[in-house]
Amino acid sequence: MKARIGGILNRWPAVGLAVGVIRDGSLEFSGHGLADIASDTPVTQDTVFRIGSITKTFTAIAVMQLWEQGLVDLDAPANSYLRAYQLIPARTTHRPATVRHLLTHTSGIPEVVYPSRILGPVFGEMVKLGRPVPSLADHYRGGIRLAAEPGTRFTYSDDGFATLGQIVEDVSGTPFDRYLRGRIFEPLGMADTGLLRSDRVKARLATGYELGSKGAKIVDDRELITAGGGAIFSTPRDMARYVAALLGGGANEHGSVLKPETLATMFGPQYQPDPRIPGLGLAFSRVDVGGHLAVEHGGILPGFTSQIFLAPDDGVGVIAFTNGARLAMLWLPGEVAGLVRHALGLPDEVIRTDVAHHPEVWGEICGWYRLAGRLTDARARLAIGAGVEVFVRGGRLMLRGLSPVPAVYKGYPLHPDDDDDPFAFRMDLTEFGLGTARVVFSRQPGGGISQVHLDFFLPTLEKRPAATDPRRWADAAAAVAMTAIAVRQYRRRSPGDTR
Repeated sequence: MKARIGGILNRWPAVGLAVGVIRDGSLEFSGHGLADIASDTPVTQDTVFRIGSITKTFTAIAVMQLWEQGLVDLDAPANSYLRAYQLIPARTTHRPATVRHLLTHTSGIPEVVYPSRILGPVFGEMVKLGRPVPSLADHYRGGIRLAAEPGTRFTYSDDGFATLGQIVEDVSGTPFDRYLRGRIFEPLGMADTGLLRSDRVKARLATGYELGSKGAKIVDDRELITAGGGAIFSTPRDMARYVAALLGGGANEHGSVLKPETLATMFGPQYQPDPRIPGLGLAFSRVDVGGHLAVEHGGILPGFTSQIFLAPDDGVGVIAFTNGARLAMLWLPGEVAGLVRHALGLPDEVIRTDVAHHPEVWGEICGWYRLAGRLTDARARLAIGAGVEVFVRGGRLMLRGLSPVPAVYKGYPLHPDDDDDPFAFRMDLTEFGLGTARVVFSRQPGGGISQVHLDFFLPTLEKRPAATDPRRWADAAAAVAMTAIAVRQYRRRSPGDTR
């Protein structure tokens, strides 16, 4: 394992990197680099990192605790439990957003509630350190207006999980930070973990850096308004205890937070854009690792990238945290998945070469697939741009993102991935540290190919008419402009989303 971690650092330099493998409740830890350059403080098991959107999994567990007590119905309208503000439907005829919708990012809440903030110095709902953090009631001014009918579209949203945190607070009558500490952190022995920046957290908090060609530069630290979506501070030691509980059916050597059957529900398929894609559980993303079920979540905040990845049926998990590494949001998930494969004794993932091509279906597949949703869904636009184009070049079926980013636009071969399914493929994205990605095409009942789904990108892309459709050019021009803004922000500073 040490050799593999050394290989990661050779490929992807980092100011500090903490990696842990959890088996049978015990941690095999490997720390590299510095938590703080100025003081020459090394990374250890007790270094505090900002874990970003891994926070969402804790928020989901808090909701499921209330569900176990009969205090929350996952399929009831979220507004039934919200006291601080309400979710306002895009149209009066739309179904209400449920708690389950919030847990699967299908509530209709847009990625950016206030579009003007995408042009700010840091993308995300944050305030400068030292300034007061507004309550969610004040921040949302009484309500969040939905952008789509709940249940019809996947849009990753920090605001959705902030709303789940508000539900926990409103239903339990306990401030969310105190609820997490009393009902999750303390029972699991996570003494150095907190939602707020306590004195205990600040004493060992790693410094976040942006690593560029001129070396490491300190990133301005900020407080997150949408706390339930990404605000937790924790250490590798504490996160190993958390992963041990996830592997142990909701309990570790210190205590229990959920029933095993509840955790199994969270790991089960709750949202699948297509049956051939593992999809999403409740907060956790599902992954097929060589035929083994795995669940994962990552986190991104300025200067910090984090990842947990575990195979619950095999009792193995991996955690990783960095406080300054270029493009870690791209490569860390894939590298951690590789460590899980190694821990399971599986070979590295490769593209199959033994599956026959079916050029007879290429004509049906080729075309332009549009990314549905608001143009302010910047994460998706950064990855895909206006959508994707499937085409034939040099006798090979290719897919490219309609994006101004050259690496996205150049196109990647689609390799057949299933002997019995000519519409299932795999792309090689190892140059980005992403490993391989499954790509499947689906058709309308009784009709032609209408959608494409990617296993690392849950929003559905819908096939659009030929190039003469004027909406293609209007949508593409606007989406490219939004993507260009996102790319410019990304190049100028570390991303401020919480993944």
